[in-house]
Amino acid sequence: MDKKSILAPFKGWKYLFKKPVTVAMDDIFKNPRESQDNYRGFHINDWAKCIGCGTCSEVCPTNAITMVERSDVADEEGSKPERPVIDYGRCCFCALCVDICTSGSLSLTKEYLLNSSDPEDFYYMPTEKGITGKPIKLGYVKDETSDLLDLERKHMEHVGEDERKGSFIEIVRGFSKEQAIAEASRCVACEICTKTCPAHMNIPEYIRSVWNDNLSEGVDYLYKTNPLPSVCGRICTHKCEGACAISQRGDAVAIRWLKRYIVDNVPDDEYEKVVLSQVSKKGDGKVAIVGSGSAGLSAAYYLSTLGYEVDVYERKAQAGGPMRYGAPKYRLPDDITNRDISFIEKLGVKIHTNTDVGKDITMDKLKSTHDAVFIATGYPDTRPLNIPGVDNKDVIMAMPFLADSADFERGSAKMPEIKEKVVVIGSGNVAFDVARTLVRLQNMKYGKSDVMMAALENRQQIPADIEEIEEGTEEGIKFNLACGPQKIVVDEKTGNVKGVEVCECTQLFDENHRFNPQFDFDARQVLEADQVYLAIGQMPDFTYIPDEVQSQMQIERGKIKTNKNGQVAGVPWLFAGGDIIKGMDIINGVANGHDAAIGIDEYLRKNKKKS
Repeated sequence: MDKKSILAPFKGWKYLFKKPVTVAMDDIFKNPRESQDNYRGFHINDWAKCIGCGTCSEVCPTNAITMVERSDVADEEGSKPERPVIDYGRCCFCALCVDICTSGSLSLTKEYLLNSSDPEDFYYMPTEKGITGKPIKLGYVKDETSDLLDLERKHMEHVGEDERKGSFIEIVRGFSKEQAIAEASRCVACEICTKTCPAHMNIPEYIRSVWNDNLSEGVDYLYKTNPLPSVCGRICTHKCEGACAISQRGDAVAIRWLKRYIVDNVPDDEYEKVVLSQVSKKGDGKVAIVGSGSAGLSAAYYLSTLGYEVDVYERKAQAGGPMRYGAPKYRLPDDITNRDISFIEKLGVKIHTNTDVGKDITMDKLKSTHDAVFIATGYPDTRPLNIPGVDNKDVIMAMPFLADSADFERGSAKMPEIKEKVVVIGSGNVAFDVARTLVRLQNMKYGKSDVMMAALENRQQIPADIEEIEEGTEEGIKFNLACGPQKIVVDEKTGNVKGVEVCECTQLFDENHRFNPQFDFDARQVLEADQVYLAIGQMPDFTYIPDEVQSQMQIERGKIKTNKNGQVAGVPWLFAGGDIIKGMDIINGVANGHDAAIGIDEYLRKNKKKS
């Protein structure tokens, strides 16, 4: 290395008496130099895209970003009414916030000049207008290389259509440990899913337990808000995934499948310890529950953890309601339903099957022997279709058919009478359950299937889950959509069904988005069929409730009016939940059962104080 002269430090003295070169700030602001294309200047945030997830705040290494709630931002499902605020005294312009933004709303601009004597001006909530309000040129924008999010869901193995359509084998195989951990790593823990979930499950927490390979902790988080995690890990409508922040630009995190991974991989003895640890014995009373679907079982679980004695009354031979008698076994095997129910029974819940309330035991009797009654009887009946020929013996209702098929699948009944060519009217999840069950039964009986679905909706309007549509199509179901059934065509000589006459549905909703189908009656055709299955919706059966009690209740369009904790308006000792207050959805049932348990606990404690 060359040695420097000892006089080197004195060479700088030559600048001591030179006039400094300065540029006035006004000149800099009037004529700023054009920065590079990838310059990292001040932020902008497109509020139309921003969902307030806070991922930018979590990733910031200098704690320069704070999420602030805004009263002028709508508090909607799938988002939070919050927006990021940048502290430019802390910001290091690393752009990690841009690289991880779930919605792509954040960018950095070429703006880099701000002159203000007020330090608050440098604590800034970015909008699409920028910090100076002048025309904006984008600087740093993330690309495929810098994007920090994994936007693709890990592959879940499914049974091939050729193997599954001839049997009721469970379709979804489930994640391996490696797949589950990789999928869990995609979660940004923003909690928008928790907000959207009707039961407000601890979703980021149980996903983190998968990442940490601590599944016992995961079960503990599951049971705090959902006593049917095995069932919901398979057939939950997963509203959480529809709200997942990652789904803004990619595939939603597989929240439902991660729940399933946890419960499928914890041994029963360890599982039981977690469940029993939830008990907090403090209640003193006895509660009757009518119906053993998701709402009834959820209420039974939470009431038993509070120390109450609980009796559940179920009119069918096995508990579970639609989980047992509606969901086909290729989606929900019996042993999975059994597992969740067995742990609820281990808490002391007594389930009385083959007991039809209103016939085998009256509501008056339940009231006299219990301190409160919770009804969760669901929508057991198929909504009728008022067209000619619908009363023919070969026009089959969806719910009884699914129940009969479920008994056949478990070996407790003979196969339902299935014809070779069938039409299913409807396009919801239940309609697909019927159609896909028919595919399997036809293949078992005839070695082939011929199932057509006819519905008012077009392909974009079908209300069923996307996986139902995709898997049903793979299994060979045919579709005749945007058509309205006008009559069941019956052979006058034999009385046998020959098909369904339909005409084109030209409009489903009116300008106010109210259901108001319109038809072109000149565009008619007959869909040939030997049998027709109706799956256009379900309805309740309240015949078990005495007229005197019904006269005190408020029932509107098949829904019982209750307060937030399920207490029936006008009948303080009676609580309700599930389909009969909220509509058909297993996770809403779980949430209603939880809320009703809170309401019943409050009601009984208040009455005990009075006595």
